[in-house]
Amino acid sequence: MGKNGVKISVVVPLFNEEESLVELYEQLSKAVCSLEKPIEFLFVDDGSTDGSMQVLTELHKKDPQVRVVQFRRNYGKSAALGLGFKEARGELIVTLDADLQDEPHEIPKLVKKLEEGFDLVSGWKKIRNDPFIKKNTSKLFNFVTRKMTGLRIHDMNCGLKVYRREVTDTVNVYGQLHRFLPVLAQWQGFKVGEVVVKHSPRKYGKTKFGASRFIAGFLDLVTVLFITRYTKRPLHLFGLIGLSSFIVGVGISGYLAVERLFLGQYLSDRPLLFLGILAIVVGVQFVSIGLLGEMITESRKDNTDYSIKKTLG
Repeated sequence: MGKNGVKISVVVPLFNEEESLVELYEQLSKAVCSLEKPIEFLFVDDGSTDGSMQVLTELHKKDPQVRVVQFRRNYGKSAALGLGFKEARGELIVTLDADLQDEPHEIPKLVKKLEEGFDLVSGWKKIRNDPFIKKNTSKLFNFVTRKMTGLRIHDMNCGLKVYRREVTDTVNVYGQLHRFLPVLAQWQGFKVGEVVVKHSPRKYGKTKFGASRFIAGFLDLVTVLFITRYTKRPLHLFGLIGLSSFIVGVGISGYLAVERLFLGQYLSDRPLLFLGILAIVVGVQFVSIGLLGEMITESRKDNTDYSIKKTLG
């Protein structure tokens, strides 16, 4: 059992969603009553500038199960989720967006899937009710992420997820890495599953999706790939790039040296000469960066990056 006897915490990050909050609360109350477990609703207001906080205040007065945390300004979804994970009291933690596109009645289905032995279960919006651009950029993003990370789920960024407490206590959410929580959980050794869920069209307000988020998502993917594969062995990444560049540079320089010594070719007007020198210099620099990274890693070797599932005795 979680803190204060709470079994399930429903964490809802939100930004300017005043129109949907009452309806969301009512749907959540109906959805989780079938679970017959002690529940709390934790709303994290990410610096809303509309009347969201006033609505949440009224909900809290009406229902003591409703808890609210408000940021002074907008920090982003990762910060809201990170605080929600920290403040949640439940043994299981459910997350969903506040725009009513995630269906609360799907929560029992995800909890049931979790009880099959999974540590994190993510929703899969198989049929999306989104604008054409958002729908297709999301498909591209998920396809690339699957190929790059090896995690075979279809919807990395679905807001509707269920976590065991061990996952939220272990995975560090910062920046905009909330998109990759399943990847980060799998990297820590947790078992990740997926369930098809219904996705509703947006009923109130406007989508917060934009081109900048799409670009940021792929930059964050590079971050995730690095921290999950090379944080403890940076020379493997930088050294591979550097060694490849160095070998190309030496090969070009060797070829030009043969031409000069045996064929009498002049090199002063050969752009290939400068390319060979550049490749050697870049190769040395990348290897040096990798070695510096190894030195930093060695100095921080007491910092653990593993999670323990169980101890006996």
